[in-house]
Amino acid sequence: MSGPIDAGDRMAERPRGAQETQNAASGIDWRPEDPENLANPFPIYARLREESPCHWSPRLKGWVLTRYADVKAVCLDPGHLSSDRLRPFFASLPGPEATRIGNIVRYLTEWMVFKDPPEHTRLRRLASRVFNVKAMHGMRPGIEAISDLLLERIGDRENFDAIADYAGPLPCMVIMDMLGVDRADLASVKRMSDEMALFIGSSRMSPDKYDTAEAATREMAEYFHRQIALRRQAPRDDLMTRLLNLQDGEDRFSDDELVATCILMLFGGHETTTNHIANGLLALMQFPDQYEKLRSDPRLAAPAVEELLRFDGPSGAVVRIVTEPCEMHGRELQPGQRVFLLLNAANRDPRAFPEPDRLDIERNGLPHLTFGFGPHICLGFPLARAEGQVAFRALLGRYRCMEPQESSQRWIDSLVFRAMQALPVHVQRA
Repeated sequence: MSGPIDAGDRMAERPRGAQETQNAASGIDWRPEDPENLANPFPIYARLREESPCHWSPRLKGWVLTRYADVKAVCLDPGHLSSDRLRPFFASLPGPEATRIGNIVRYLTEWMVFKDPPEHTRLRRLASRVFNVKAMHGMRPGIEAISDLLLERIGDRENFDAIADYAGPLPCMVIMDMLGVDRADLASVKRMSDEMALFIGSSRMSPDKYDTAEAATREMAEYFHRQIALRRQAPRDDLMTRLLNLQDGEDRFSDDELVATCILMLFGGHETTTNHIANGLLALMQFPDQYEKLRSDPRLAAPAVEELLRFDGPSGAVVRIVTEPCEMHGRELQPGQRVFLLLNAANRDPRAFPEPDRLDIERNGLPHLTFGFGPHICLGFPLARAEGQVAFRALLGRYRCMEPQESSQRWIDSLVFRAMQALPVHVQRA
C-alpha cells in the first residue's frame, strides 16, 4: 500500500513523447530518499530550479515545482489544481484495503487542508471563529511559561537533546493547553501523533506502518470523542468547548468534523512547529554570527523567525492534483496527475531572495512560502510565529554558546516533513 505521498498512483499517468524526452535530457536523477539528499536537499533543488523547473519524477509519479513564482501561482490557482488529494486515492483502493484504514479515511477526509472551496471555505470559517489571531496571541504568556518550565527541567545539563527536551514538548503542550487537554496525556498524545505521521508524511509505506497509523488514528479519535463528551456534560473555558458550541447561523461542525478538526489542530499545531524550532536552531548554530546577533538583540526575534522559516522550513512539500489541463514551462499537466510544491526549494530561489543560501536574520523582501499562500495558508501561522519567537529568545538568552554534538544530523525519510530525529547539543550558560 502507498501513503499520501504516493497517493494517486492508480490515477496518475506518465508524461509521453516530447515530455519524456525533455525530462530525460535534463540528466537529473532526483532520489529524495537518499541520505545525502535528506541531509542537504538544496544542491539538487538548485539544479531542478535551473534545469527542470517543471520536473516529472518517476519515483513520485508526479510533477515537481521548485521556483518561487510557480509555487506561489499554484497556491493561488484552485481552478486547475485541487487540494482534495485523499478522497480520489481512497476511492481507488480495493474494498478490503479501504476498510483496513477506515478511521484514516473517515477522519482525514474531513481535514480542511484536504478540501477545496466551498467545503474548505466553510470549515475554515467555522474554525477561525475561535482559533483566530486574538486567541493565538493571547497564548504568548502561556508559551513563555511552558518554555520556562522546560528549561527548568533541563537545568544545568551541558548536554541534552534540543528536540526531545525542548522543541518537541513546547508546541505540543501549547496546543494541548489551548484545547484543554491534560498535560499528563502528553506522552500518549505525542505517540499517537507520531504514529499518524507515518501515513501523512512517510515517503515509503509498509503494511505494519499503515496498520500502526490506522490504529493511532482510531485511538486519537476515541480520545477526542471522550473529551468532547465530557465537555457536553460540563463545558470548560477551552478551545474544544468553544468549537463544540460554535454556531455560524444554522451551520456548525458535525461530530466527525469536530473530532477531525481537533485532531488536525493537535497534529498540525505541534509537528511543524517542533521542526521549525529544531531546524532554526541548527541553522543558527551553523551561522554563529547570526546566533550572536540574535542573542545580543532579542528584538530581532520576529524577523529572525521569518528568516529561519525561509532558510530551512519545517514543511518540505505540499501536493495538489491537476483538475484541468494546463501547461508549465512547456510541460503539459493532465487531470489526475500530482504536483509537488517544494516549499524549501522555492524559499531558496535566487529570483526571489538575494543570496538565498545565506542566513540573514535582518533580511527584508518577499514573504517566504513556508505557511503556504492564498486560501490554504496555514490557519495557525500566528501561533507558530509566537512560539518560535519565544523559543529562540529563551534559548539564546540562556545559552551563550550552543553546538551540535554530532557532525551530521539524522533526518527522517519524508518529503512532507523536513525534520530531524534528534538534535543533541552541547551548551554553555550565559
